[in-house]
Amino acid sequence: MASNSSDSAGKLPFEGRHAVVTGAGRGIGAAIADRLAAGGATLSLTGRGREAIERRAELLPSAIAVSMDVTDPTSVEEGFTAIVERHGPVDILVNNAGAAESARFIDSDDALWQRMLAVNLLGPRACIGAVLPSMLDRGRGRIITVASTAGLKGYAYTTAYCAAKHAAVGLTRALALETARTGVTINAVCPGFTDTDLVADSVAKIERHTGRTKEQALKELTRFNPQGRLIDPAEVAAAVAYLCSDEAAGMTGQALAIAGGEVMS
Repeated sequence: MASNSSDSAGKLPFEGRHAVVTGAGRGIGAAIADRLAAGGATLSLTGRGREAIERRAELLPSAIAVSMDVTDPTSVEEGFTAIVERHGPVDILVNNAGAAESARFIDSDDALWQRMLAVNLLGPRACIGAVLPSMLDRGRGRIITVASTAGLKGYAYTTAYCAAKHAAVGLTRALALETARTGVTINAVCPGFTDTDLVADSVAKIERHTGRTKEQALKELTRFNPQGRLIDPAEVAAAVAYLCSDEAAGMTGQALAIAGGEVMS
């Protein structure tokens, strides 16, 4: 895999590598796309909202936008077929597409649980299934799933989301053992509350349901971070870039918490 720093000939760290980033239109996914593009990667950006991924692709060299819904196996199959036809085999897969919904457990119906599992667990599984055979054949690859601190500990009123993210971390750890001697590494990053539209939506929901101000609602979320702040998407992107590098060849089966010192239990 590519190095995380330019070599003596000035080659960019991910030059010649094809990276797929799901959910790349905004937030963490967009930051990851920017970071990998800066390192010279050829990018395929996917998402359900075509307009957002097209806008992002227009800003980046050697990037294409492919509409894909990770919860739909047919969409995933067709999307990766188009991606490989355009840019060749995938060297790096970043499973970033995800969603979070909150509700009391007794108010969480089967449909909510199915939505959380579909996008946060079965989506990554489908995308991994689309790229892993080729990676194994070539003896190299990097697969990173953007999980959450909710994949390492529990939070009240998010049972379905926490269960799905725990499952995504479990998938990462188990698959890493299957592929440990193949040249393919499987890892996860687990951000705490991050400065994205998803968290903005959570703040708005707290405002609506509790009568708190925006500042009070934001404080409710940042209290989990000992640094007293939201994580910057660029910080998550930096961790992903490291896991994509040659220097991280010994890192597999890991779930890196990016959470300002928040204790995982």
